Amino acid sequence: MEREPRDQRAAGPGGEGRGEGKCDAPGQFGPPSHASPYAPPSASPHTPPHAPPQAHPSAPPSAPQDPPPPPPLPAQPPDSAPERPGGPLRPLAVALLNLTGLGLGYLLLRRPILTALCCAATAALLLVALPADVDGVPGGLLVGYAALLALAAAHGALRAVRDRGHWPLRAPLAAGLGVALLAVPAGGAFAYESARDEAVEQMLLDRLAKADRTVAGLDGQPFDGPAETKYTKALRVYRSLAEDHPGSKAAGRLPDSLGAYYRSVAAPYAARRYCEAVTPLTHLRTVPRTLGAPGKDHLGTLATWPDGRLATSLYACGTDALGRPAADAPLGELLRTFPTSDQAAKVEPALRDAIGARTAALKGKDPCPAVEELRALGATAEALPGDAVDTTALRGDTDRAVERGVYACGMDEFEDARFAKAAATLNGFAKAYPAGEKRDRAKDVAIAAEIAAERPSAGRRLPPSGAVGGSKVDLVLANLGPGELEVLYTGPTTGRVTLKDCASCRIFAAKSQGDKACRAGVSRYPRTTLRLPAGEYHFLYKRATVRDRADGARINPAYRYTDCSFVTRGSAGLGLT
Repeated sequence: MEREPRDQRAAGPGGEGRGEGKCDAPGQFGPPSHASPYAPPSASPHTPPHAPPQAHPSAPPSAPQDPPPPPPLPAQPPDSAPERPGGPLRPLAVALLNLTGLGLGYLLLRRPILTALCCAATAALLLVALPADVDGVPGGLLVGYAALLALAAAHGALRAVRDRGHWPLRAPLAAGLGVALLAVPAGGAFAYESARDEAVEQMLLDRLAKADRTVAGLDGQPFDGPAETKYTKALRVYRSLAEDHPGSKAAGRLPDSLGAYYRSVAAPYAARRYCEAVTPLTHLRTVPRTLGAPGKDHLGTLATWPDGRLATSLYACGTDALGRPAADAPLGELLRTFPTSDQAAKVEPALRDAIGARTAALKGKDPCPAVEELRALGATAEALPGDAVDTTALRGDTDRAVERGVYACGMDEFEDARFAKAAATLNGFAKAYPAGEKRDRAKDVAIAAEIAAERPSAGRRLPPSGAVGGSKVDLVLANLGPGELEVLYTGPTTGRVTLKDCASCRIFAAKSQGDKACRAGVSRYPRTTLRLPAGEYHFLYKRATVRDRADGARINPAYRYTDCSFVTRGSAGLGLT
């Protein structure tokens, strides 16, 4: 408790004074002295300064006097007064400064080793984190570093509570500095995340560029095979960017990349290789479904870009293949996939034109290829959807053209000495068109062709198409051998007869024996009599048990002929009498 100085009487100028306390009233002091309140009391000239006071035993005890007050301290400004240690701002300031990661709180507490440890931990984190990459800092390391900062803040605050030392900064200023310095790690974290985001963007751009290079390298390569696999991988990259990173720079460039992808895949169409373009264009129509909803938004008009091109390719490929079985698939696909397209409307007229062109070719020098093409056209017309084209009418046109064409082909093969083929073609014609007006003529030419295959002289000219007048010659044909016998003949007239099996006939040891049996009479053998116009004839004998044999003879009206067919151990025999 402070005491007020007692009243002192001042001596005159240059004189000495002695302080004497006088209480005029209880609790009050005398009038104030004019002496300086900070001057020490003057020593009495009658009392030595160091002599003890003399006691007066006879004097009554007086009231104890208060000791003289200590001299007051020099006046100080309010802001420079010394801070009371242990104030509440000290722990907060140390904690904030330690949270900066530089250990500055420990520096105020004069703990340089702990400051160095905090700086070392921060430096280690920076070494791991910088430069920023896609993966960022491992999560465990961040958790450990955060725990270390929290521990340093708590430990520093505890030490600050006990610290009584003098600080170079007042606590409020240190706390404010700590708050300000916390912006450094916060800004660094923000800058690091920005750098990491940029690294991710660059990684995505690199991934996109790699896929684009893959697509560019496939230009001109067939889509089927390894190229299709690479295209599929590039498309997966585009889908990943669209789905997983929709707001990235790489995703923003997807429209250009997808445009290049479509152009690369559709390169055969640009080169007018329409059949080759069908498969890749069909693939492009599946791209929107493959990319999914996010990726489809990047396609724009590319989503329907392949449709018209695919329809054109199917039409061109199919019509180019008309007359071959290869036309069925593309034209059928066109009519099923794009039934209302302009290309689909052209299919039936194109088929009619093709049938007309092949029908006209039947009158040319080589009608046989046109026949096969007409058959293929008929199969194509039948394979197409009935609601898209008039398949019944088209099939009728091709069937009539094929009938004419088969006959023309057989006749042409005969004239070109391709006798075996002519025989097969004309026999097939006669069997396929039993009511055809040219059936009989085809059968005659087929017989002549079959004989000419074994005896070329029989094919020097076509057999006569009409009846031959003049005298007739009887020709008896007899079967003197085992097994059924078929005899084909051509000359002034053409025909075929079949003689029954001779069950009692035997195989002759020599031809002379067969001739002898023939001269002895043929009444007991299977036989038939032909009345033939005179002229030169060619014969073909066909027995199942022996090789076919051809022969020829000129028939004269002056004679009657018997033709015996028998079998010897060496070969078949033919006897004429």
